[in-house]
Amino acid sequence: MNPILKFLLDFGPLLIFFFVNMKAGIEAGTAAFMVAITIALAVSYWKTRKVSTMQVVTAVVVLFFGGMTVLLHDEIFIKLKPTIVNLFFGVVLIGGALRGKGLLKSLFEPVMALTERGWLLLSWRWGLFFLAMAATNEIVWRNVSTDQWVTFKVFGFLPLTIVFTMSQIPFMQKHAVEEKSSTGQDAVQSSERAEPEDSGRTKA
Repeated sequence: MNPILKFLLDFGPLLIFFFVNMKAGIEAGTAAFMVAITIALAVSYWKTRKVSTMQVVTAVVVLFFGGMTVLLHDEIFIKLKPTIVNLFFGVVLIGGALRGKGLLKSLFEPVMALTERGWLLLSWRWGLFFLAMAATNEIVWRNVSTDQWVTFKVFGFLPLTIVFTMSQIPFMQKHAVEEKSSTGQDAVQSSERAEPEDSGRTKA
């Protein structure tokens, strides 16, 4: 997918949530967020013919808690959404790690190759990060105004996630699986095929 389009699909709904909340309040912002994330999910499926588990879970939680916020006129529901999403992914990843399964492998194996131990430890790290983010959201929304919480949700969670992701690069490089050079393999195979022929000529 085009990187610009992917960025818009991933973060566009949050930006819409932020700006509509500034202009019209949390309920209008939540309604706009619900519409935007539904459109983003549909466009993502249209372009790639698949959606990730994370996208589906996030969209379902947004629609449920957002719908409760709009219908009951209670902003606490949308404030709980990041806690629920992060708690869900944290529990799933750590639960898998406790059973010796690095569940991140099924999501990211197409784009990077790690050892089994690498996948397991990375799943532990991300699981703990998600739990920390859930706790952070609880602390923030309970101690600041709604507008301040919205600002933190949009411009605080993303930088924290980016910083954590970047901090994991040395770890992933350490546990990366080295790919065998196809050129080297071809050279060995060519040498093996040539040996019998050369041997035959020598005997002749």
